[in-house]
Amino acid sequence: MWNENRSSAVMTGTGVRLESPLVGAQSLLDASLAQQSKLFRLRERPFLELVNVRGDARDGAIAAAVHSVIGTPLPTTPNTVSRGSEYEALWLGPDEWLVRPNEARTPELEGKMRTALGALFASVVDVGSGYTVLEASGERVRDVISRGCPLDLHPKMLQCGQCAQSHFFKASIVLIPTSDDTFEIIVRRSFADYFCRILLDAAAPIVS
Repeated sequence: MWNENRSSAVMTGTGVRLESPLVGAQSLLDASLAQQSKLFRLRERPFLELVNVRGDARDGAIAAAVHSVIGTPLPTTPNTVSRGSEYEALWLGPDEWLVRPNEARTPELEGKMRTALGALFASVVDVGSGYTVLEASGERVRDVISRGCPLDLHPKMLQCGQCAQSHFFKASIVLIPTSDDTFEIIVRRSFADYFCRILLDAAAPIVS
């Protein structure tokens, strides 16, 4: 989507113009944030690098190569997160992970990983352009997400250091609790606008 008047776009150093998939819902996000509710808040963390990694974590060479780049081992326990000082790795399957930087930065992770892995039997794909990341927080954030997500979101069941793949109504999501009352949510670009609108709609009765 192209819109010259929106502020949710950035120009990269190479002259490529990036635009958030939430450009059409930006006014709703702004209005929600303006309420400064302690119960529920939603904001986007746009343009974060996301890299899908496939390989055999039992292969010591692969594990060592990835560790050398991201500064943390690939998690092998299902639905867990391994976090380093600059990057974190999310377990998506026995041979699949999503690796991302802790903060927005110039995309470089895919290249570094490809160089480190060399000819090893593994794959690295930058998927950042196909997704966006939102941060949902507040005292009732778990109640809001539970309105459209079938998972048990009690802090004893899903807590920091874990992640979970699920859906919110019709949108596939990855949930990452970063504190008792804060989640980061990875959603596909094609569902981002729908997800934002329906999540804010689900929150309305709780925050009003």
